[in-house]
Amino acid sequence: MNYFERVRPCLAARPTEGTNDDRRRKLILCSLSLMTFLLVSSFVVQGQNRATDPGPRSGTAAAGSPIAGLDPGTLSYFNDGLTRFQEIETVTNSVNTGLGPTFNSNQCSSCHSQPAIGGSAPAVNPQVAVANLDGASNTIPSFITLNGPVREARFKMAMNANGSLTNTPDGGVHGLFTIAGRQDASGCQMPQQNFERAVEQNNVSFRIPTPVFGGGLIESIPDDTIMANQAANSEFKERLGISGQVNRSGNDGSITRFGWKAQNKSLLIFAGEAYNVEMGVTNELFPNERGYPPNPIPSSCLFNPTPEDGTNFNVTNTEAVPSDIVAFADFMRFLDQPAPACTGAACSESIQNGRNVFVNVAKCAACHTPTMTTGAGYVPVLSNVNANLFSDLLIHHMGMGLADGVSQGGAGPDQFRTAPLWGLGQRLYFLHDGRTSDLMQAIQAHQSPGSEANTVIRIFNSLPQSQQQDLLNFLRSL
Repeated sequence: MNYFERVRPCLAARPTEGTNDDRRRKLILCSLSLMTFLLVSSFVVQGQNRATDPGPRSGTAAAGSPIAGLDPGTLSYFNDGLTRFQEIETVTNSVNTGLGPTFNSNQCSSCHSQPAIGGSAPAVNPQVAVANLDGASNTIPSFITLNGPVREARFKMAMNANGSLTNTPDGGVHGLFTIAGRQDASGCQMPQQNFERAVEQNNVSFRIPTPVFGGGLIESIPDDTIMANQAANSEFKERLGISGQVNRSGNDGSITRFGWKAQNKSLLIFAGEAYNVEMGVTNELFPNERGYPPNPIPSSCLFNPTPEDGTNFNVTNTEAVPSDIVAFADFMRFLDQPAPACTGAACSESIQNGRNVFVNVAKCAACHTPTMTTGAGYVPVLSNVNANLFSDLLIHHMGMGLADGVSQGGAGPDQFRTAPLWGLGQRLYFLHDGRTSDLMQAIQAHQSPGSEANTVIRIFNSLPQSQQQDLLNFLRSL
C-alpha cells in the first residue's frame, strides 16, 4: 500500500465510529500519516529535481592551440616547447636523461593532457603504468588509482628516518616512485617512502595538476591590476566575508600567481620546479638532486652529472639552443586561453541566465573575477589582452574542509589561489586534491568553518533549483 492509499480515508472524511478517545486516536494517526506522506513526497520531488552537474563537455578540445598572431619565429619556439613537453624521460638510455632518483611521472604531458596538451589530469591515470615501467619495482600507493586523478603527495610534517613524525613542518613534494629496478638504472637500491603509514598518520596532502592554458596571459597581468581588482568593491566583499590577499615573492616582493597557492612567480620557475620535483630532472633553476630527507640518496642511484637539463652550448643546426625548462615555459607562455562553448546571445537561455546568477545573484564573481587585462609586454599578442580567467589570483581562506596543512610563501594551511575557471567545461577533477568529479560537490566543499566562501555558498543553496542548474550549465560552458 502506498502513502496516498494510507491517508485517503483521512482525506475523505473524519472518523465517526467508536468512542471519543478512539476517534481522537484515529485522527492523530491519520494526521501523522498525512505529514509523513507530505514529507516523503517533498524529498522525492527534491531528489528528482535536484540540480546536477551536466558533466564534461564532449566534442573537440576548446584549448591547446597557440595564441593567434604569433610570428613564425615565436611559433617555432612554441612548437619546440610542445614537442619537449611530450618527450619521455629516462634515467640513462636516451637524450632525455635525468629521470629520478624519485619521480611522479616521466613526461609533462602525462599529467597535463585533459582535454589537450597543457591541461589537467586525464581520465586514465598514467602513473599506474609509469610506476613499474622498464622493470621498476615500485608499489602503487593506495591513493593512486587507474581511474582516479594524477596526484602528487606532500607531507604536512617532516618524518624521521624510522617513519615517526617530528614537530617540523614539511610541505614539500615527496616523489611517489623511485628508479630502483629499472633497466636503465642498474644497481640502484632506493626504497619508496612508506606512504601508507603517512596516510594513517594523516600526514599527506594531495595535489592534482593545474592546467597551464593561458599561462602567458596570467604572467602578463600587472601587479597593479591585481591590486586594483582586490581593492574594488571592498565594502561589498567585506559584507560577504571575503578578504583575499596576494601571495608575494620573498625576494623582490612582487605578486606570485602560479600553483594551487599562487606560490610561483613565473612560468620559468613553475617549469623548473616541476621538472625537478615531478620527474627528478635537475636543471639550471633547481640544480641539485632531491631524495627523501633526512635519508640521503644512495650513490648507486646517481647516474648523471648535474644539472641534467641546461642550455645547449654546443649547438648545431639540428639542435635547439634553449634548455628544456625554457622551452616548457615558452610553450605555456604562448598557449591560448580556453575558448568557451558559446558567448553572449549565441548561448542557450540557461547558460545566459547562469552567467547572470554566477555574477550578480550568487556573487561567485567576487573572487572568480571574469576578466583582467594584461599590460604592455615584449610580445605583442600578450599585450593589452582580455584574459577571461575567472580568478582574482588572490589567496583565500577556504576553511577546515579544504585545509591541506601546507604553507607556501604567504599562503597558510587553509589558503588557496582562486582557481581560474576557464576551460572548466572539459575538466574531469576538481579542487586541489581531485577529491571529486562533480561540480556540485566541488561548490559545496567551499563551505566549512573559516571559509571566506560561506556566505556565497549559503546564497547559492537558497536559490531555486532552476537557477542552480543554470549556474552549473554556465560553468560547463566555460
